[in-house]
Amino acid sequence: MLLAIDTATRMASIALYDPAAGRILGEEIWYSNDNHSVELMPRVARLMGTQGLVPARLTGLAVSLGPGSFTGLRTGLSTAKGLALALKVPVVGIPTLEVTARPHMTQRLPIWAILQAGRGRICVAHFARQRGHWRRQGPYLLTTVEALGDQVEHEAALFCGEIDAREASLIQQRLGEDAVIVTPAASPRRAAYLAEIGWERLACGDHDEPVTLSPIYLHQETPYPVAANPADA
Repeated sequence: MLLAIDTATRMASIALYDPAAGRILGEEIWYSNDNHSVELMPRVARLMGTQGLVPARLTGLAVSLGPGSFTGLRTGLSTAKGLALALKVPVVGIPTLEVTARPHMTQRLPIWAILQAGRGRICVAHFARQRGHWRRQGPYLLTTVEALGDQVEHEAALFCGEIDAREASLIQQRLGEDAVIVTPAASPRRAAYLAEIGWERLACGDHDEPVTLSPIYLHQETPYPVAANPADA
């Protein structure tokens, strides 16, 4: 039984995944006003309680690594690490923007995944299909929607993630019909996808060390060199 925790931004999510049955047992998504530390564990307890499960039934954990907010990432990581150490189960950290892009990788358009970074800034990652596999193109970026519109070449692309109405309008104005923007209902990150990605790593015998697992932070509005594999970051 795998528990996935994503509190990287104000859009938070948790999910329970049963890999043996290939089934998501439960998922909760909510908008937090920076109250992750108060909200997270009661929601985890409630979600597990609906399935009649106790923490001892967990066999793995997946947690969102960032980019994201300092408080949100610290809450999610400390909770996942604490559970992993207490229960002696493996934990994997997954970049937040990979989780953002994951549900849209069934289509063929290049993907620009976006997270809110505060003070009018956004965190961005660009994904494209290469030789049948999706790859992140270049580093994570800390930028603005206006600057992103200038950087993106005029080619059809899908924009997903934390995009409000003003930002969607700006992207559309700058890129026109080349920009496909997902609807609000398709925008929230889902911990169910985090669970799937995490299980793919765990099934291969790959996991992170709880003590050394660290978040991905972006500090400057310039391309920030982060390794494609979070284990190398």
